[in-house]
Formats: sequence, C-alpha cells, structure tokens
Amino acid sequence: MKGNVNTRFEFDLNKDVNWDIVEIKERQFHIFYNKKSFVADVLSHDKKAKTFEIQINSNTYTVSLKDRFDELLNDLGMDVSNAIKDNEVKAPMPGRVLEILVKEGDSVSEGDGLLVLEAMKMENIIKSTREGVLKHIQANEGDSVEKNAILLSYE
Repeated sequence: MKGNVNTRFEFDLNKDVNWDIVEIKERQFHIFYNKKSFVADVLSHDKKAKTFEIQINSNTYTVSLKDRFDELLNDLGMDVSNAIKDNEVKAPMPGRVLEILVKEGDSVSEGDGLLVLEAMKMENIIKSTREGVLKHIQANEGDSVEKNAILLSYE
C-alpha cells in the first residue's frame, strides 16, 4: 500500500515497516515509529476515497492511501479519483456495451451503476461520478465503443 501526505511526501506501507500502532480510544491512536512516540487523532476520513485528516502534535495532515488495485487502475488510465466530473460519461477503455442500467431522464447519484461494458473478457460496471439527471444515452446495448467514446450525458 502506498500513501501520500499533504500531496508532498510519499511513503510505502509494506511488511518491512517497523512500527507499532495501538488504538487508545475511538479516533485516537498511539504510534511508535523510529524510536519516537506519537499520538494521532483522526479528525475525518473518507472510506471510499481512502483519505484521512490526521492531527499529530497540533499539526494537521491530509493522508491518502492507494492499494495495489488503485495502482493498477491508475496504470491502465482508469483512475476514478482523477476523472473530470463533467456532463459526459466516456468509455474508459474499448469494449462492448452489454447492458444499459438507466434510461434518459433518470436521476442518478454518485456511484450509481449506469451501464455494463465488456472489455478483455471482463464485465465492468461504469458508475456515475456525480449526481445529476441523464439527458441523453448515446450508446446502445451491443455497441462496440472505443476508449473515450461518449456513452451518455447529463443535463
């Protein structure tokens, strides 16, 4: 697992890291690392985005984590966290539209499944990156689409 602090310092959490962490109470942890002791308070966290706001010694840090699956998606150019939340949903890779899960005029929330795209013999559910109302569905079931082809648009 890889981490980033305040978008400036990167670190790698692997089995070789020699540290000890104990939960003192809810949202508060005692950390012993590199012969130093720290008390860390978790101010907030976003489980879906794997981000945390942590306070140590009156300093606040924003920590984001990426596991091997996040790294793989990033390497394939499918990093959802960097997706532009505009009015169009584009195909993240070439493939075939197997199923359309919504219809024009539907209200969707962030994370709702929009359609199923088959690529490399795998079925991928393309999810909404924002809330909105679907204006137009450009793709049809059975269509072959190229990477970045517009699949649907929001109002």
